[in-house]
Amino acid sequence: MDIDVPTPLLGGISPATFMRRHWHKKPLLVRGAVPPVSPVTPQDMARLAASEDVESRLVSAFDGRWRLRHGPIARLPARSKPGWTLLVQGLDQHVPAARQLLDAFRFVPEARLDDLMVSYASDGGGVGPHFDSYDVFLIQVAGQRRWRIGRQPDARLKPNMPLRIIENFQPEAEFLLGPGDMLYLPPRWAHDGIAVGDGCMTASVGFRAGTQAELAAELLSRLEPARATAERRYADPGQPAVQAPGEVPAALQAFAREAVAAALAAPQALDQALGEWLTEPKPRVWFDAGGDWQPGQGVKLDRRSRMLFDAKHVFLNGESYLARGRDAQIMRKLANERSLSARELQRLSPGAQELVSQWAEAGWLHGEGA
Repeated sequence: MDIDVPTPLLGGISPATFMRRHWHKKPLLVRGAVPPVSPVTPQDMARLAASEDVESRLVSAFDGRWRLRHGPIARLPARSKPGWTLLVQGLDQHVPAARQLLDAFRFVPEARLDDLMVSYASDGGGVGPHFDSYDVFLIQVAGQRRWRIGRQPDARLKPNMPLRIIENFQPEAEFLLGPGDMLYLPPRWAHDGIAVGDGCMTASVGFRAGTQAELAAELLSRLEPARATAERRYADPGQPAVQAPGEVPAALQAFAREAVAAALAAPQALDQALGEWLTEPKPRVWFDAGGDWQPGQGVKLDRRSRMLFDAKHVFLNGESYLARGRDAQIMRKLANERSLSARELQRLSPGAQELVSQWAEAGWLHGEGA
């Protein structure tokens, strides 16, 4: 992807310009951003929602009462009944066309991309005025949806609700989106989307934006101290009798601090833990083992695979591998382009070629054309 070339996806501006002018700063409405073709049909949505392997939710506001039901959902309301919405999360993990749509946004670092969610709504369906803590691209893939948006620094949530619905929503602008139109919103821009007519389907490109506390908890759980200190057990042979048994001993506090410091002392420990966490498959993701790649073929990553790299490592589906030289260059190309030609594979070292074979056997990548 040439990030300096204007694209219809972003209204005739380049990805570089979009990131500079709009990302985290201001909304962007684009008419005709993508071809008006949905990656799924309503029948596909119903089938996916009924599966235990798919994360889905059913939101309704019948008789003015909001309800939220988590999948699997075996039976949906009648399409003619107004006021309900079906949401299917992680559609890119199940439908190739959804993965292709998500790939159009890879001018944003892959480490930030989360997934593609698609909603199907009957007339009047929606999830109420709300805000997201991350950037979002809202793509109308079928039917129509009316969006009202606004900056809402004083947002208050309605109490005792199954959804995070803003009580004092004050829209500043309103847009009617048809098939192919797209609306980008920065984090915490309040928005309310209402389906207009039957057959409203909206794709949502979401991004990962964890808090520092969440990130710290994940990384610390993955760090391992150096072998010399890993098995060291706390001992206090000099501990005197105490008058205040409820007080935490200072020696134990120091021991805990040393344990964390030892874990952080390993070279590239945090970078390795971060890459492994960022590529960890989601709980509902599974791969078909067995392999369909043959030597002499190119390869492509499975649509569910997450692959990243840093200066020292390549990361694939929660695993990390040291890489340098030509192998590192070729593996980075696989992460960036999600495929390699047979000629590029032949340039890998024997050890790296064996690794590709193992990944194929695990179902993490496939032979080109498979």
